Amino acid sequence: MDVADFLIDEEATMLNAMEQLDKVAKKVLFVIKGGRFVATVTDGDIRRWILKKGNLDAKVREIANYSPKFLYEEEKNRAKEYMKKYSVEALPILDKECNIVSVVLWNDEQIGPKKNLDIPVVIMAGGLGTRLYPYTKILPKPLIPIGEIPIAEHIMNRFNKFGCRQFYLILNHKKNTVKAYFNDIEKNYSVNYVEEEKPLGTGGGLSLLKGKITSTFVLSNCDILIEEDYEKIYSYHKKMNNLITMVCSLKNIKIPYGVVEINDKGEIENIKEKPELVYFVNTGLYFAEPKIIEELEENRPVEFPDIIKKYKSRGEKIGVYPISENSWMDMGQFDEMEKMKRRLEKDE
Repeated sequence: MDVADFLIDEEATMLNAMEQLDKVAKKVLFVIKGGRFVATVTDGDIRRWILKKGNLDAKVREIANYSPKFLYEEEKNRAKEYMKKYSVEALPILDKECNIVSVVLWNDEQIGPKKNLDIPVVIMAGGLGTRLYPYTKILPKPLIPIGEIPIAEHIMNRFNKFGCRQFYLILNHKKNTVKAYFNDIEKNYSVNYVEEEKPLGTGGGLSLLKGKITSTFVLSNCDILIEEDYEKIYSYHKKMNNLITMVCSLKNIKIPYGVVEINDKGEIENIKEKPELVYFVNTGLYFAEPKIIEELEENRPVEFPDIIKKYKSRGEKIGVYPISENSWMDMGQFDEMEKMKRRLEKDE
């Protein structure tokens, strides 16, 4: 990876920074002014800005840290020790003119404490998967292979890397096929099955877990992969004292035409040439409290977004944890499934 990949001008926009962070995949960029290193900007800096309803067109200089960590060339031999002390994933090495001459990288797993997010993970795995027909005529959606293993196993493996050891699959369609697969594979975590007698939607199946989950838990759709630090999401959820924290992805939609705005007289008021629209999209991953399970009516179909609306109307704290578009992979449609396959093959 080239040093230039990490550099971003302080006059670039936050959206530019988010796109570049996705490409670098190291959660930090080095901010330059007149070609010289002056600051850093991280995915955490951007997340905090978004949560304060900051303008997405804000300049990098408005959110950057101008007291960054770095070492000079003659101190480079201290890099690993320095990075471990400050939990720095990428460290710039400077010459005397404050130009970055190299970047020392250190994998996340080698810095900081051992991952120990031991909370239950519930996966909604009972749907028909109609958008993936005819694949789902043969296999249930949780067992659709992405590379050499099915999507549900990918989800479990990612959470298991962070310390999660207890998984619950809410099953309906082709449930015996799903159970047979997970009973047969070698694994260092437990898989528990909850079987619906009738379709209960993306939320109703949770009522079958009453008395089984008594702590903060994760709820995930069975057709998504989120490449994020789950411990950070959990810590944010607890810090904000949320009942539910919805993980949302920034979605940048580019309109390839000139968009015309008209006034109430039918006259052209404004023309925007190829505008970009930015939205936050529900990824289908949530961190939630067990109160939700206990208060659900048993065996009553309900969608999880409707559960969120109910609690929000009561004044309960419902939060959002924003992630970048590149951190969310969704295989709910054929073209997206192919993208996911290519992405995972590349990462491997």
